[in-house]
Amino acid sequence: MNDVLAYANGHDDWEAGFGFAARLAARLDGCLTGLNIFPSPAVPGGFYGATETFAAILESVRKAETAAYAAGAGFIAWAGRHGVRAAAWQVAEGNESNVLQRLGNRHDLLVMARDAHAADEHVRLGQILLHSGLPLVLLPPAWTRPPRFDCIALAWNGSAEALRAIHAARPLLRRARRIVVLRGELRDAYAEIGWLPPFDLVDYLACHGLEAELQGIAESGDAAGPALLEAAHLQRADLLVMGGYGRSRFSEWILGGATRHLLGHASLPLFLRH
Repeated sequence: MNDVLAYANGHDDWEAGFGFAARLAARLDGCLTGLNIFPSPAVPGGFYGATETFAAILESVRKAETAAYAAGAGFIAWAGRHGVRAAAWQVAEGNESNVLQRLGNRHDLLVMARDAHAADEHVRLGQILLHSGLPLVLLPPAWTRPPRFDCIALAWNGSAEALRAIHAARPLLRRARRIVVLRGELRDAYAEIGWLPPFDLVDYLACHGLEAELQGIAESGDAAGPALLEAAHLQRADLLVMGGYGRSRFSEWILGGATRHLLGHASLPLFLRH
């Protein structure tokens, strides 16, 4: 995880928008890119004066973008004071999922916070998670605590998404004092067309020098989300690693109930990977 991408709206308070990401990049001895995204101005129509209205909207957006660009030097200096080895500042215009997908091609991890006031926030986050191509560290709203890895919890149900998330989180797992596997109902390897090879997560972690404890989760389906959060808090976890489970392969933005619940209610940082 040498290249961390941090996304936040605004550039008035570096600590509030990017503090966690800066400290994480410093701990990983990685580079940090801060990002602001502005939506493309929409062209109004159907009423008198629409052209003038659009011109005013466009001018306002361009002024905001110019101010965001000018803030770059301040961001880079601020990140350096937090021990970040190298920092950069990006301003983009367009659909945020498309922008993050493009930047994901040269970054290893995305860090951002959940917006507590946005309508259908789980849909927006699901689109980012499924299309950015990056592991995502999702912070609760207004999260101000620094990164801690005294205990990292792993949500495990035997799925490919869960394994990809755990595999991607290994640089953070190596810094954990405790690793707890929250094991739910495992998927049956013989229920698929053809037999899937057997896999033992604890053995896999041990091969990478990581010792893990096991904790069973009785709930399944949509009830698994609240059960995972409760178990993570009982273990005093600083981070919960889980896969982003899509309910439908044909409508990927519709996430499964457990993922949807965690995206909306998690009160600790999540590490997510689809």
